Amino acid sequence: MQTALFPLQSPLFPGGLLSLRIFEPRYLDLVQRCEKSGEPFGVLMLTEGMEVRQRGPGEGFLTERFESLGTLAHLERVERPRPGLLQIRCRGGRRFRLLEQHCLPHGLWMGELELLDEELALPVPEDLQPLAPLMQRLLHTLETGAAADDMPVQPPYRWDDCAWLANRWAELLPLSPLEKQRLLALDNPLLRLELLGDQLERLGVGGR
Repeated sequence: MQTALFPLQSPLFPGGLLSLRIFEPRYLDLVQRCEKSGEPFGVLMLTEGMEVRQRGPGEGFLTERFESLGTLAHLERVERPRPGLLQIRCRGGRRFRLLEQHCLPHGLWMGELELLDEELALPVPEDLQPLAPLMQRLLHTLETGAAADDMPVQPPYRWDDCAWLANRWAELLPLSPLEKQRLLALDNPLLRLELLGDQLERLGVGGR
């Protein structure tokens, strides 16, 4: 089955929230397809090109290239503030590997995907358990003056799940898109959490 693709500057993690402002015809088409079918679209990190399609020096468009490992995005909300503009919110689903891709005439990428296994539900080991209350304290500081719906981490909360906790830290920490992509590509969620725990220690805020 062909899945619509949305290359972005940064990867999406399973369980993560993604808010987008849609105005390009190719992505208006993507949202219409997903609303009609109920199917998700695929988010992949760009390695060349921009999120908004750019014309080249000639008649064509600049090249767009992207990673082969990404995450499905499931529509949760679609708002239409005015004609030709959508505001959407999605949640990350399963990771996938892109097997083949082709570009439609209006610029929308379509791909054949191989879904990867669901991330293992591993309990957070004792030495990494302080990372959960550390995040809770961080979120508490962000709550001041912020609407609940705008918080970067939304329920359901799974504080004792390695993958969920690692993915949320990967979103919150000031990591480069390439560093995030490398974390996303790890099949072992415990290793992902350990690496993020090390990153927090280097920042002087680790709980270990």
